[in-house]
Amino acid sequence: MRRSRRDFLAGSVAAVAGGMVGIGRTGAAPPGAPASPAAVAPLAGPSEGLLKRNPEHPRPAVFDRLDEVWHKRAIRRLQARLQEEGIDGALLGDRWNIIYFTGLWHTSTERPFFIFVPASGIELTWFHPSLDRDLVDTWWIKDKETYFDFKHGEGAFPNLGRVPMGATVDLTRWVFRGLKKRGWTGKVIGMDRPLTAEVIDAASDVLPKATLRKAGDLCERLRMVKTPEEIALTQRAMDYFSRIHAFARDYILQHGTDKTDFDVQMATTQYGTDLILKDIRRDGKPHTAVGIEVGIFVRTGIGTAYPHPNQFHHSRIRKGDALQVSGDVKIGGYGGELYRAYQIAPQDALREKVWDVHTECCRIQAEASAAGVTGSLVARQVHDYQVKNGMAKYVYHRPAHGEGSEGHQPPYISLGDHTQLEAGMTFSNEPGLYVPEQGFGYNHSDNVLVTEKRGIQMGSVPYSREWCFLKL
Repeated sequence: MRRSRRDFLAGSVAAVAGGMVGIGRTGAAPPGAPASPAAVAPLAGPSEGLLKRNPEHPRPAVFDRLDEVWHKRAIRRLQARLQEEGIDGALLGDRWNIIYFTGLWHTSTERPFFIFVPASGIELTWFHPSLDRDLVDTWWIKDKETYFDFKHGEGAFPNLGRVPMGATVDLTRWVFRGLKKRGWTGKVIGMDRPLTAEVIDAASDVLPKATLRKAGDLCERLRMVKTPEEIALTQRAMDYFSRIHAFARDYILQHGTDKTDFDVQMATTQYGTDLILKDIRRDGKPHTAVGIEVGIFVRTGIGTAYPHPNQFHHSRIRKGDALQVSGDVKIGGYGGELYRAYQIAPQDALREKVWDVHTECCRIQAEASAAGVTGSLVARQVHDYQVKNGMAKYVYHRPAHGEGSEGHQPPYISLGDHTQLEAGMTFSNEPGLYVPEQGFGYNHSDNVLVTEKRGIQMGSVPYSREWCFLKL
């Protein structure tokens, strides 16, 4: 079934009356409140009536972010791994590791920012620039060392009235001096940053009896498998994202060729931001409304023919165009991708075949993503189907990447990644196909949750021709 602009206008009342299964507004209860099914909100438009929530979807969170209790449990899980590896403490400088284990959302720049996590106890220590002092001072970890800014001058703290043009401070040595002051001389210290010659030399000078060990893999492995709370936040974000897609589809049908892809992107971003933020408790101060992302991207026509286009998209929608609505939506750092590849009538047999093969590959990937199989095996099943259906020259990339707060994370659904999938891992779902010589391409995506039996696509937007083949 192809939905026309005339049908859109005539069918609005019927579509709204048809109801919606399990998609709706989630209340923003305090962190730690028990999860409950999303309440059903009034439908935004007829497309929302076509959303279909999978009964296997996890229950969406009713909290806006992970709380202190969750992060302390995450620290204990890291500490258990450190003890297994004979590491006395870990110095973490990767932004996403710091956020995951401490819950302190901050911006990463050229300014060094670290947290030191001992292998036991909860006496953690910050090493941070002064511009983040309000974030650090209002968080639950209190021990800290502060420098003014990068590059830090010896003794220079204008915020304290001291403005000498002091000698440039080596901030790597400054961090190690802070550890030495706290008794970490002669210990085994793990780091999630590269152990460069500069870092090793600094440790030798300041902590001559200390041993440095790589610890990034320990952190990464913990972040790859999501806890029930992380999964619940992800589902909440995907429920919002499904409604955002419904708005975008309605907007395209309503405005047709009068609008550009940029118009659709801006209107959809505004709708999505308003939809989510009305449910987020916030007072304008730090630590509320954190990890919120509403990144919507739309391109039409030839721009869809390239997996990673480098041009700005501001093209009027035309009949016969392929059109992609894509992006990321996250709450408290959790969520993921949800793309849909549209085809505006008229279309030829090649477009229909490419779209059909691509759409089936999304299903194949999700169904195959069960705990115990390898990413390479899932990738092979997808690529086999593409090749057997004559799509080889239209294949540009692996089917999927691991999905985390930072976006792409290991493991990968790729022929060269032989990592076994585990229940609780999440992946994108984008075995795209691209035909630049004909000026079109299709790339759905979703957030796939690995379970013991199969992968579950967490979006509620149909992968159907009814949804994606539009007549303007």
